[in-house]
Amino acid sequence: MADITAAMVKELREITGLGMMECKKALEEAGGDIKKAEDILRIKSGAKASKAAQRVAAEGVIGAYLAPGGKLGAMVEVNCETDFVAKNADFLAFARGLAETVARENPADVAALSGLTVGGENIEAKRQALVQKIGENLAIRRFVRYESAGTLASYLHGVRIGVLVDLAAGDEALGKDLAMHIAASRPVCVSKEQVPAELIAREREIYSAQAAESGKPANIVEKMVDGRIAKYLAEVTLLGQPFVKDPDQVVEKLLAAKKATVNRFTLFVVGEGIERKTTDFAAEVMAQAGLSKAGA
Repeated sequence: MADITAAMVKELREITGLGMMECKKALEEAGGDIKKAEDILRIKSGAKASKAAQRVAAEGVIGAYLAPGGKLGAMVEVNCETDFVAKNADFLAFARGLAETVARENPADVAALSGLTVGGENIEAKRQALVQKIGENLAIRRFVRYESAGTLASYLHGVRIGVLVDLAAGDEALGKDLAMHIAASRPVCVSKEQVPAELIAREREIYSAQAAESGKPANIVEKMVDGRIAKYLAEVTLLGQPFVKDPDQVVEKLLAAKKATVNRFTLFVVGEGIERKTTDFAAEVMAQAGLSKAGA
């Protein structure tokens, strides 16, 4: 049997929001595989979804740029080490400038962006100078660039959440409303046809295991699972979600009423998917003193 450490239990608790003993037992059952243990807990507890996407494990800002006319836009995520630096005016200006550079220069990737020279100043040299000035490591993590025949809209919720929407028909006000909705409701994609097959397969497997425990006949279980999948698809797709400004109306019907279509969108959340290193300072001090918590 794999050794189950306190750190593993803590990580699983953060992912699922469930109790310590439940997480420990699930890890033991899964042989220490955290992903498998998460699925076991979801099957046994009926938990709707992982809380992992809600965790923000790095600091930084989203920089956004939308060209006049709303046909060209970009967003950039730039990371730093502390929240304090994320509020620094020079750092914020650097992120905004990068977004405009991405829009105008259309670099292939982060390395190409870093190698650009704009206004006689190299982007990487500018980043390094900012590192020297601020005293923290700064990293350009990712960017997105849209060019549209329709209308682009962007929305920043503070500096940590950014949305860029490409809208066919519709107006600027609708685009802004949709961008705000996406920031609040965090859909995975526009329509159910775009939901990755592996996500649906995983949810179906979990729902099937949950329904099977009900003891109902197989044909009833199948209907239960199909119903749960339909509900899941509505929850994770933009078109299926209730519109935040009018929850009685789903986004699909809002767009139909406006004779508009969403071609695509991008949602950036600072630090999403990055694990922040955590330190147990008490354990660190005791270790330096040659002690252990067990023997304290």
